[in-house]
Amino acid sequence: MRASDFAYLDAPTPVALAHRGGAAYGPNRGVENTMAAFRRAVEMGYRYLETDVHATKDGQLVAFHDTVLDRVSDVSGAVEDLEYDALREVRIGGTEPIPLLGELFEAFPGVRVNIDIKADGALEPTVREVLAHDALDRVCIGSFSPRRLRAARSALGPGVATAAGQVGTALMRLTPAVVSRLLHTPAPVLQIPGQHRVAGRTITLVTPGLVRRAHALGKHVHVWFHSWSREDATEMHRLLDLGVDGIVTDHIDVLRDVLAERGHPLTAPT
Repeated sequence: MRASDFAYLDAPTPVALAHRGGAAYGPNRGVENTMAAFRRAVEMGYRYLETDVHATKDGQLVAFHDTVLDRVSDVSGAVEDLEYDALREVRIGGTEPIPLLGELFEAFPGVRVNIDIKADGALEPTVREVLAHDALDRVCIGSFSPRRLRAARSALGPGVATAAGQVGTALMRLTPAVVSRLLHTPAPVLQIPGQHRVAGRTITLVTPGLVRRAHALGKHVHVWFHSWSREDATEMHRLLDLGVDGIVTDHIDVLRDVLAERGHPLTAPT
């Protein structure tokens, strides 16, 4: 499938995606993946948000990155072990509630959402929420589980945009066969880190050749960053010079300034 076949991808490139609302942006530090963080990104001009999703014990779908709550709140335990009535009392950073995915759809009707399905239990609720909010054209579904991604594509139909991005030991050697398998998927978006570490080695995934081959197949290349990788203006300019179609960033202010320098400013809502 080609990117041009999907309404989700009909915006001019390069596409700017706010990862967890922009987790490294000063006002969002400590309150990532909350409505406050997402709202700041939208107010800055972002029209694409990225979030992970998990399902509670009673099947409510929340926009939340971690499997457990310990890292970002003073509550311990796993999302999947809690009823939503208990989870809704949790405060990220001591102040912000964990949003339902449906709240993002409703609060930001002009915004598109890149959804990473983080657990098997979140698959069916994701399908349910996308359909309930008539959001098929507003979402791109990704997952590190190819099985989960295939199931989402099957349930939502060929009209939903999906992102292929599994990386692992198979990519330790970027042979032609491996690159071909990476490119020839039904997904219109290749969403991968610029670099990846496998068995103690750092390999470069996003190369001029990979971008050219992806574009020849009509696919987008969207790049995200590991916590250990360089994510500054210089690296963003380098990736954009390679021709990547989108950048998924925690540093939403940096990417905003980079795009403005390149003549592609974000447009904040009036």
